[in-house]
Amino acid sequence: MSELMSAAWELDAEDPLAGVRERFLLDDTVYLDGNSLGALPAHVPGRVEDVVRRQWGELRIRSWEESGWWTAPERIGDRIAPLVGAAPGQIVVGDSTSVNVFKALVAAVRMAGEGRDEILVDATTFPTDGYIAASAARLTGRTLRPVLPAEVPSALTGRTAAVLLNHVDYRTGRLHDLPGLTAAVHAAGGYAVWDLCHSAGALPVGLDEHGVDLAVGCTYKYLNGGPGAPAYLYVRRGLQGRFDSPLPGWNSHAEPFGMTSAYTPADGAVRGRVGTPDILSLLALEAALDVWDDVPVARVRAKSLALTDFFLRCVEAYVPAGRVENLTPVAHAERASQVALRCADAGEVMRTLIERGVVGDFRAPDVLRFGFTPLYVGFADVERAARVLGQVLGTA
Repeated sequence: MSELMSAAWELDAEDPLAGVRERFLLDDTVYLDGNSLGALPAHVPGRVEDVVRRQWGELRIRSWEESGWWTAPERIGDRIAPLVGAAPGQIVVGDSTSVNVFKALVAAVRMAGEGRDEILVDATTFPTDGYIAASAARLTGRTLRPVLPAEVPSALTGRTAAVLLNHVDYRTGRLHDLPGLTAAVHAAGGYAVWDLCHSAGALPVGLDEHGVDLAVGCTYKYLNGGPGAPAYLYVRRGLQGRFDSPLPGWNSHAEPFGMTSAYTPADGAVRGRVGTPDILSLLALEAALDVWDDVPVARVRAKSLALTDFFLRCVEAYVPAGRVENLTPVAHAERASQVALRCADAGEVMRTLIERGVVGDFRAPDVLRFGFTPLYVGFADVERAARVLGQVLGTA
């Protein structure tokens, strides 16, 4: 047994989260793509069967009240809240990340008011956020200016209405300075909107602690909610009375069953709702969140850093020199829970890795991405993934 194999066994034996792996349905594959789609929690199929057969099949419309369907968006939002550092009553679950980005950004511009005619957007953002920001700028008559996250403090002016930023760069895994950038936006009189898709469930976020105004995120990555699981919207409590959604729907009305022609928004985060909730996906997500019972986010973060440190150590040992370039920051304060490696033939390399039982993903034109979900990825997985990568690149 090699030195790195022995080290992996020792680290797994000492891992306080090792037992959480049993809460998921996994096989012999090394699954390092949880930053795209989380693994299936083992109890979710049975819970979904109950929702379909009993709640829908037997209770039918009674389940809106008797099974708690109507309050699911807020109830599940409160389950997510501690994972992103938020008190209850500030998160509502529903719609897609893109739709929630639109709600949050337009609402932020409306709160900023006249005289603030510019929106800043992360120039390295996931493309959809950029598309939504451009549309929001057109609809609100503002100018959109893409800037790198590090350039935000110097780019802010008295004209800045809102700033849309990604907590983590989806390509490289770089973790941006949420506390510092939020403080800078506030000092300039603007509103900070954060996309947490690649950080929620992988590391502490601290929405309340750092005074974030609005935030959105998906639930199918590190939160393991399932493909297409509904996203969430965070509205800081102090802003909820001013939150003016650009998508007012009957589900966010103060009297949703009053069926009045005039719209009156509900109180609290509920005004972030729009239409009828997607109950099957919502309740699958609610069940998936059970895996977080008794799992501190700080412990998840510690393991995430240990996993990614160990992977980089193994890559250095196993991969032929010059075949890959690490794009992910080495500094812990700047690293999320993935490692991105530049490789000239990345697409073909990833296809071969998957054939050999190591699943990551590829981002054009030349990036191999490996996501490390601490709830179910172990150190032996990490060693094996790097060893197989070295074998593939050594024969390519």
